[in-house]
Amino acid sequence: MTRFGTYAMGAGMMLAIGTSATLLAMNSGIDTLREAAPVAAPALQSMPEPTPSPIAATTPVEMTAPAANPDFVVKRILDVPSPFTHGDHVWDDAGVPDGPIVITVDLQAQVLSVFRGGHEIGAAVILYGADEKPTPTGIYPITEKDADHVSNLYDAPMPYMLRLTNDGISIHGSDVEEGAATHGCIGVPTAFARKLFGTVKLGDRVIVTNGETMTLGDSIIA
Repeated sequence: MTRFGTYAMGAGMMLAIGTSATLLAMNSGIDTLREAAPVAAPALQSMPEPTPSPIAATTPVEMTAPAANPDFVVKRILDVPSPFTHGDHVWDDAGVPDGPIVITVDLQAQVLSVFRGGHEIGAAVILYGADEKPTPTGIYPITEKDADHVSNLYDAPMPYMLRLTNDGISIHGSDVEEGAATHGCIGVPTAFARKLFGTVKLGDRVIVTNGETMTLGDSIIA
């Protein structure tokens, strides 16, 4: 009969095979099985218990949300005439300190607003893209300025053009009349477009939404 056992051997394990009985002789036709002297098992060496390293206590760190940039929080909203209809626009930057410019456009309200350091300094009723040529929503940097731009697709003047996309979407001066539409651009009254053109710089952001409104204290940029 064979016995299998395992014994510790250093850092590993080895399989030990021992013999428990040996066939010694046969006498008078009768098999006689004599027990062999037991084989001494190797002494087991005790391994020292590893001492766990002490775990340093940790102090939870309280995470706080970053404070909103005050330059992009609504601090003032212009008092616009009511009703604010096609062709209407207002501009009042008197006493407003220097600061970053952000333009917001809401297609549902059909209004463009200009903010400087969180203060609304201009607002105008707009034209936007018809159903087959919709104005895209999103956040766009102004990538080009051209006061005397003419569309190479429609051979139409686009005065005080501020380019938003590579495929031609821009803000520009237009005859803003009820029932009119654009090919995706944002049209504003030309007198307003001239003021806007002189105020913004390349890289200023334009946020185009559809049905999102803001009030005092709201963040301008999500």
